[in-house]
Amino acid sequence: MKITFLIPPSPEKIQPAERTAGCTTVVYPMINIYELTIAALLEKEGYEVSYKDFVKEKNTWAEFDNFLRNDESDVYIFWSVNLSMSTDICSAQLINQYSPRSFILFIGPAPTYYIKEFLALQNAVVVRGEPELTVKEFCTSIAFKKDFDQIQGISFLNKESKIQNNPTRPLMKDLDILPFPARHLIDKNYYSNPKLKKVPYTAMVTSRNCPFQCIYCVPSSLTFARELENKRETNKKPFISKRSVENVIEEIELLASEGYKAVGIMDDNFITTEKRLRPIAEAFKKNGIVWGCEARVDAITEPIAQILGETGCMYIDLGVESFNDTVLEYIKKGVTRKQILDAIHLLNKYNVPVKLNILIGTSPLETKDIIKDTLNTAIKLDVDQIMINIVAPFPGTEFYDLAKKNGWIVGGEYKPTDVQHHSILQYPNLSTKDMEDLLYWYNLKFFLRPSFIWKQLRKFSSFSEFWRAGKALRKKLTRYKNKN
Repeated sequence: MKITFLIPPSPEKIQPAERTAGCTTVVYPMINIYELTIAALLEKEGYEVSYKDFVKEKNTWAEFDNFLRNDESDVYIFWSVNLSMSTDICSAQLINQYSPRSFILFIGPAPTYYIKEFLALQNAVVVRGEPELTVKEFCTSIAFKKDFDQIQGISFLNKESKIQNNPTRPLMKDLDILPFPARHLIDKNYYSNPKLKKVPYTAMVTSRNCPFQCIYCVPSSLTFARELENKRETNKKPFISKRSVENVIEEIELLASEGYKAVGIMDDNFITTEKRLRPIAEAFKKNGIVWGCEARVDAITEPIAQILGETGCMYIDLGVESFNDTVLEYIKKGVTRKQILDAIHLLNKYNVPVKLNILIGTSPLETKDIIKDTLNTAIKLDVDQIMINIVAPFPGTEFYDLAKKNGWIVGGEYKPTDVQHHSILQYPNLSTKDMEDLLYWYNLKFFLRPSFIWKQLRKFSSFSEFWRAGKALRKKLTRYKNKN
């Protein structure tokens, strides 16, 4: 049986969606490590698996159409996020036109939430929440020509053409049962991370979900799908699943043997304890791999900062959102301005590059002056990188409920939007245009500073690394027209 993972091209003049974080269009190519894990699981079962990325190949829609016209896969799989919904649904219609007997699996956060929208075709199936074991069981049923109507975690059109939502599949606790991602299916030299500036680069995941209650939070696309499904079932956040330290180190050693030089850890909350961090960080250092991760500021103690500094950690991605304590309390961030500044001080002390994530519009309490204070503070701190986004009221979050109830959403309902460029919010004291203007001008103010440019130039070891980073920066600073 042949199974094909598809990343279709975006229609002309529409930026392709980034499918791993799932909130933006593509700034630089990111590896969908979640799909590759499923691919490895299916290969382990003996299926023929292919991975077709039409965005990477810069193919046109006509070329994509021609591929589908001549392909003979039994199952097509889309990892779908809100920004890719329309493209993926159109792609499924083409598959149905040329291969009506092939099955189409939609996985990821968008189909987990928008079940009905993805089930317009009889041969379409939605895999809700955590997908690996569900996809494996579904493909086994197809391969052996068995009914799949009792498989947990799927939604589909039954014989009466009505949506059937099967019971939720229990979440995995032991992630060590999963194989390492099938990275051999991709071109490892295509991907990069401007924060690490070394290639070949790849991503890793060592845990799923975090325990905190930030009202706006959309974790990575995998854990958001997991969270959406668990909340539908229990009205609670899911428990955290972790790989064993030994399993993580085994993958690090494999990556080193395959020539990888840089790894970005995609966990929502990688740094939890010194006991878990130290052996993993030391494994990166031992194998000559530079690395980076995401963390909360309240996790940064002096011993942890020291470990990071001594083991080749080239960035810590801190979710700061605001330097205003009133705003931080409203959004249930669980940290204070002082804690943020203390964490940055400790990381600077041990020469760990800091990236700050700042989120405009998380609270109706924000004003232009409060946002300017946050952004000016970030610039004065002279951190290595900042990422400024505008909060989106993603369905399934507490913030969405607040925005919907209070009429903060332009047009009254959520629409997929690129949070690195556009807003769909409107507060009484803060307009959509205010937020977009602040984002654009402060991006220019930060990234075009001579001190920033000089600092970054000194880190590049080749012209190709510089070229990749330059292309990513250009996309970030481009002001795309808001179509909402």
